[in-house]
Amino acid sequence: MLIGAMNHPRERVTEEIRWMAEMGLQFLDLTLEPPAAAVERVDAREVRAALADHGMDVVGHTAYYLPFGSPFASLRRAALDELKRCIEAFGAVGAKWMNVHPDRYAPMHDRSFFVERDIEGFAELIEFGKGHGVGVMAENIPGDFNHVWELAQLLDPLPELGLHLDIGHCNLHVHQNTCPELVERFGAERLKHVHLHDNKGGVADLHLPLGAGTMDWRSHVRTLKAAGYDGTITLEVFTPDRRHLAYSRDVLRGAWEEM
Repeated sequence: MLIGAMNHPRERVTEEIRWMAEMGLQFLDLTLEPPAAAVERVDAREVRAALADHGMDVVGHTAYYLPFGSPFASLRRAALDELKRCIEAFGAVGAKWMNVHPDRYAPMHDRSFFVERDIEGFAELIEFGKGHGVGVMAENIPGDFNHVWELAQLLDPLPELGLHLDIGHCNLHVHQNTCPELVERFGAERLKHVHLHDNKGGVADLHLPLGAGTMDWRSHVRTLKAAGYDGTITLEVFTPDRRHLAYSRDVLRGAWEEM
């Protein structure tokens, strides 16, 4: 199991790599988002060299607000083109997987509309990614793609689409955390990457340090390990004090080894 963190989109990527390496993190969850980390502002060769210098791996992350399922064909096309530029950049830095958040913003359209647009978009991105050595994975998101039946609408028609499991998201807009049911249904073979952070349930995506919320994160980590998962886990701890991230790193590592 490798523990990593995500770069802040307002900061220079190579500087983010430096402090993460000093903290002992093992990979960068590279998010290509404005203002400072937009794909056109990131030097892929520089990032790849910095990762190599620090012995770090990399996973690709994209902006959650790209409307690749939009009812407006021109917006949908522009979002897919942007995601393809991300694929090219991730291939250049050495990332093997890139996440995409399913789109669900289609007011006055029923669910079948945006599910169909998402399937079309994912299929196009998967095919494009093959030419760059980058696989595509869908992240579970609260509200519309957080239960087995919801994600199955995307994953079942697209066998090459990976699952990016966000355990914190599994705890939002639900009666109980959906992590166990998702891992049981899709298994470690579809699970390509994990995000972990704490919250207090309900609707607020708080991105707290482990133990600062009410989520039983240890049981979900145990579920991952029991299923045979041994890949990358990003600690999405979004607090100004990096000691919270370091603490979360230590308790996650300790819990994993104890299990």
